[in-house]
Amino acid sequence: MNQEFALALLKAGKNVFLTGSAGAGKTYVLNQYIQYLKERRVPVAITASTGIAATHMNGMTIHSWSGIGVKDSLSLVDLKFMGGKKYMSDKMDLVKVLIIDEISMLHKNQLDLVNQVLKFFKKNSLAFGGIQLILAGDFFQLPPIGSDIQSNKEKFAFMSEAWLEAKLNICYLTEQYRQSDNSLNQILNEMRAGNVSDHAIALLENASTNKPSELISTKLYTHNYDVDRENRAQLAALSKSPKIFMASTKGNETLVQMLKKSVLTDEELKIKIGAKVMFIKNNYDKDYMNGTMGEVVDFSEDGFPMVKVKSGKLIEAEPEEWKIEDEKGKKLAVFNQVPLRLAWAITVHKSQGMTLDAAEIDLRKTFEKGQGYVALSRLKNIESLCLLGFNPITLMMDELALKADKRFLELSNELEKQYDLKELEKEFIPFIDAIGGISDLNEIKKAKFKDKIKNFKKTTYQLTQELIEQGRTLKEIAEERGLAVDSIIGHLVKIRETNPEINLERYKPDAFLISDVQEVFKTLVNEKKMDANKVQLAPIFNALKGKLSYGEIKLALLYVK
Repeated sequence: MNQEFALALLKAGKNVFLTGSAGAGKTYVLNQYIQYLKERRVPVAITASTGIAATHMNGMTIHSWSGIGVKDSLSLVDLKFMGGKKYMSDKMDLVKVLIIDEISMLHKNQLDLVNQVLKFFKKNSLAFGGIQLILAGDFFQLPPIGSDIQSNKEKFAFMSEAWLEAKLNICYLTEQYRQSDNSLNQILNEMRAGNVSDHAIALLENASTNKPSELISTKLYTHNYDVDRENRAQLAALSKSPKIFMASTKGNETLVQMLKKSVLTDEELKIKIGAKVMFIKNNYDKDYMNGTMGEVVDFSEDGFPMVKVKSGKLIEAEPEEWKIEDEKGKKLAVFNQVPLRLAWAITVHKSQGMTLDAAEIDLRKTFEKGQGYVALSRLKNIESLCLLGFNPITLMMDELALKADKRFLELSNELEKQYDLKELEKEFIPFIDAIGGISDLNEIKKAKFKDKIKNFKKTTYQLTQELIEQGRTLKEIAEERGLAVDSIIGHLVKIRETNPEINLERYKPDAFLISDVQEVFKTLVNEKKMDANKVQLAPIFNALKGKLSYGEIKLALLYVK
């Protein structure tokens, strides 16, 4: 199927599974449809199964958007608790279209939970509460994470009840836009067919001598420990002195240990100017997401890394909070740290969805079918690949994925015979009207202009200030804005700078916390001769030995200065 036909099915309001080989243009089609919906003012949720994939769609993880988090099941109590959060009920009321990218990595149980959540909020027993569902991905990519005893049959999303309920139209894109080089494309097609030729193996073996560039910026490994070793070596090679950021933790020790294992950064994080890094948390207010990559070019006045990302924007990587809460929202365990990890090297797992100009790839320790395909399909041609080696598993694909892919292609071909493009076009406007969008072109232009004016008038700080003036708590503001509490504290600082008269007394922390911070602050100013307006957070954090988080220190300083 070509992209035009797939896009027509989307515009006609059909539930769709968009698939095809790496580089077939799945993300391009999704972005075209997203732009189409936004112009017509249709609320669309843009999500993906992983944070890395979400960065390519300017979206968020489906786990975060839907509120399922890491849960394996949802009770009625869980759903009612979620329903009590205004920001959750507001977005669920509004949403008309849900997109989930990299569906291959979403466990079938999690897709069922998303279905359950939408049915609850929409009060509609139809699949996904009756909204349009668009799934995208390639099941030759890496499978979902599950228990060690689960087979892929027990994990793949297409084996879920929700998948069957949705009655998805299968759109299998067959044109190739990434691999302009026929030899690499042929190798990937042979892997997808489950029959790799001797010629393809010889081409891969010869790729060990390729030198695609004098400085290969990206290295892919199958295991985290190889990635960590490479990143440590690259950091050590930088001449600048490292700046060390120590994490702080609070709460139940067992749960804290769980957080330490799940958060993809170090308790003692070493960063230097020139370091290549990756953000490991979503912060839409500061324009970074889990997977955003960049380079540390400086440190801020508060001593935190200033990261230059691909767009050229400079982002201050202030500490973020990871937490485990109970059903009432009480924090049981907290981990605070700068949300970065070194990124000269990354795992094959984290490379999914990326297009690399050149890469050095080590597949000698491949342990999962599909890893080799994911790694090789990141590249445009075989000349840009330096392949250090591979093992027999590298070229293997999952047997169930092979069978499913063959069936998906058959269903896609049948679908093209079922619909006529001109007939589909007649459904575009009725669908937009049915979901409350704008179908008149003049109205679309007017709405775009109004949005520009609205966005110009209100900054993110002004939106927070409106909630402050309504008497909301920090937590309520954070939930309303869909941001972290620490981000809202940062807003308080900016708001105080521009509006010194604003009353922030309701956010004043306990007197003993202010006293602790004030004591250290005075020491730094009087004894260390630091400028009172340039005292950094890190020295205070270190002096207090992690007793307070960076967010708590920043809040206390509002009442010290």
